[in-house]
Amino acid sequence: MGNGSIMDIKFLDLKKQYLGIKDEIDAAIKGVIERSAFIGGAEVREFEREFCEYLESSTQDSKHSLCALGVANGSDALEIALEALELTKGGEVLIPANTFAATAEAVVRNGLKLVFVDCGNDYTMDLQDLERKITSQTQAIIPVQLYGQSADMDGILKLATKHNLPVIEDCAQAHGARFNGQCVGTFGRIATFSFYPGKNLGAYGDGGMIVSRDSELLQKCKKIANHGGLKKYEHAIVGRNSRLDGIQAAVLRVKLRHLESWNARRREIAEQYLRGLADCKEVILPVKKAQCLCVWHLFVVRVKRREYVMEMLKGKSIECGLHYPRALPCTQAYAKKPYVVESQTPCAYAWQDEILSLPMGEHLSDTDVKYVIEALKEAVCG
Repeated sequence: MGNGSIMDIKFLDLKKQYLGIKDEIDAAIKGVIERSAFIGGAEVREFEREFCEYLESSTQDSKHSLCALGVANGSDALEIALEALELTKGGEVLIPANTFAATAEAVVRNGLKLVFVDCGNDYTMDLQDLERKITSQTQAIIPVQLYGQSADMDGILKLATKHNLPVIEDCAQAHGARFNGQCVGTFGRIATFSFYPGKNLGAYGDGGMIVSRDSELLQKCKKIANHGGLKKYEHAIVGRNSRLDGIQAAVLRVKLRHLESWNARRREIAEQYLRGLADCKEVILPVKKAQCLCVWHLFVVRVKRREYVMEMLKGKSIECGLHYPRALPCTQAYAKKPYVVESQTPCAYAWQDEILSLPMGEHLSDTDVKYVIEALKEAVCG
């Protein structure tokens, strides 16, 4: 509680989450320190295995097992995955306009060009705009499983197959999300995850993961991430250094055991928001697709006079977020640059000044959610 009867509603509360699993976390970290297994080691290998098992529990593909590689962060995961695909330099990669900059950075840093695709009313990649923008120069498609909800993977894979294009899933915000019952990260040629602390499955520092059923492709990723070789001092290619460390892996192994229950609580909170705001025409609610089991990394609404609304909520000690305040084609880095081929994305442009992320996470009580709903209604109607 804050002063008087005013509540303090945090956007995210990692300390509260830690206190709920403190004994497990402390024991896991202590074990890594006692073994001095700081780089690589059993914790990393076990987390890679357990994460694959978690993802594969939703699919029946028994022909090709999922393989995983822990890396330093989600940005590295994307960049390494693209490098391993050995796409033609100067070729075009289709990505959403409404996403975090890391998706675009990975493309440009691999010597490839960006084609921005508009978002649909669920904020993921719009299928019709994607189809329009595929050309003879297109090299790959990167759908982002945004805000915890899957893009239309059936439609995307159909287009990818038609045009013989690899699909790289960016699952940084969708740990445990499913499309038609199947976990995201298991659809494309290769997929990447981020374990930034604020994610549904977050480390206590940076961390990332690359997953694929293509074992040869994952071996390329391992070489790139390990100074160009699979063994120390054997450098088959020019590589880099990108590793998930033992302490982060140990933390993530503990948290993975709680992920499903945390995601379930996020869905409960989302349903409360959807019901409680359904009669408020001034708030445009997120669309929940029937094929998707959303994990609600973020609960994003659209409102007019966003800055005023945010100030009103701040005055009631409610923390909100912006994801994202500018569509990527509107940022300085990706506006009118030689590596941007196409950036006409009217929905992303129109909505960038309206989107607002409400508090979301298992730290919220039902009372907290009701307080946010009432405060938001008052703010948008004021």
